[in-house]
Amino acid sequence: MASYKKILFTVIAFISLGVQSNGQETLDKIIAVIGKNRIILQSDMELQLLQMKEQKVMVTDSIKCSILQQMILQKMFAEQADRDSLIVSDEEVESKLENRIRYFVNMYGSKEKLEEALGKTTYQLKDENRDLIKEQMMAERMQSKVMGNISVTPSEVRAFFNQIPKDSLPFFPATVELGQIIIAPYTSKELDQYAKEKLAGIRNQIVNEGKSFETLAGIYSDDPGSRDNGGELTINRTEFDPAFVTAAYKLKEGEISPLVKSNFGYHIIQMLKRQGELAKVRHILVKIDHSSGDYKKSISKLDSVRAELISGKIKFEEAVGKYTTDESSKQTGGMLTNQRDNSIQLEIAQLDPSIALIIDSLSIGSFSQPHNFTTPMGEVSCRIVFLKNRSQPHKANLKDDYSKIQQVALEQKKGKKLSQWMNEKMSDFYLKVSDDYANCEEIKKIKQ
Repeated sequence: MASYKKILFTVIAFISLGVQSNGQETLDKIIAVIGKNRIILQSDMELQLLQMKEQKVMVTDSIKCSILQQMILQKMFAEQADRDSLIVSDEEVESKLENRIRYFVNMYGSKEKLEEALGKTTYQLKDENRDLIKEQMMAERMQSKVMGNISVTPSEVRAFFNQIPKDSLPFFPATVELGQIIIAPYTSKELDQYAKEKLAGIRNQIVNEGKSFETLAGIYSDDPGSRDNGGELTINRTEFDPAFVTAAYKLKEGEISPLVKSNFGYHIIQMLKRQGELAKVRHILVKIDHSSGDYKKSISKLDSVRAELISGKIKFEEAVGKYTTDESSKQTGGMLTNQRDNSIQLEIAQLDPSIALIIDSLSIGSFSQPHNFTTPMGEVSCRIVFLKNRSQPHKANLKDDYSKIQQVALEQKKGKKLSQWMNEKMSDFYLKVSDDYANCEEIKKIKQ
């Protein structure tokens, strides 16, 4: 699980901040103007630099120029999206904002803790970032249109690799490929029934006694991301629990669902408004508590799954499909992925210490003992870990590093496409850059 420092930094990276110096707020200034009214502020640049410093990247003048070039490109994409009438609806923006806020609230455990850490309310965060998020979404939509379905063939990957001087080949650190089979803790009938009866009583207060859904959500809901907003959520069909969205999209406006069971517990849902694939709802979640015996049952089941894997009765991919209870894990075939590029090669030095300790004693192709672990959302679940592969530090080669080299070759091809697009479009855009960046070669190329 991410450390508190990393979580806090990620939240800071999401919100807009004034530039600080020696405890005093400094005056912000415009460093670039693109199109009619799109601007880049010095504080925008400082936030990017802060992120890079947190990642231990040495910030040079060249790095600053490259960052500014990328920021200008994003503004150009957003401006072109405006011209091409690529629509991003207010509902889509609101959904993105709510999902981000909800993620961080879950990380902190409550809205109050998040607001205390940042010194701002969630409403302020939304208001300050609404225009920024909309611009980002417009830029992403335009970029997808421009880039199309760019791909690289195996022959292009080989040609790209062969043109790299041998003494310039990168040195890759030690990596592992890890899978996991997750079985959520079993639920005793008594605790399951208790959760159902508790929520049924809450639903009765709303439906038959006329009490406010919003008020009772604030009192009883176990979802910290929506509880303090009266249980309100903006949802779509792809980013939420399937059972939850299936039940929600069956409702008419104002209608309240019967009890719905998801991977998180029991819900009641009220449809507020639906527009296309987006819907605004309220919900109340009652989580199902687990006893120590529930965890023991899951560990026992994983023991039997591990025995099947070791004996060869079932392959890992089959076991994932048959046994794992985590839907997102099923989508990756049980493999853990790198969030930066979705590859399955994970640098050992960047692994969470808890899992690094587990795989230290594993050989390739072996499985860990079943154990409890904490999920990224703070839930305690049960799993076994599979060490599929391990690489030692080495110089890049096509046999061991094809997927990485393929990704770099693809990014180079996309870069050429972006440069071509910028060269074609730049004459149509007004661009004014601060004299502080007048010597940037990247900016000179854009302005030519």
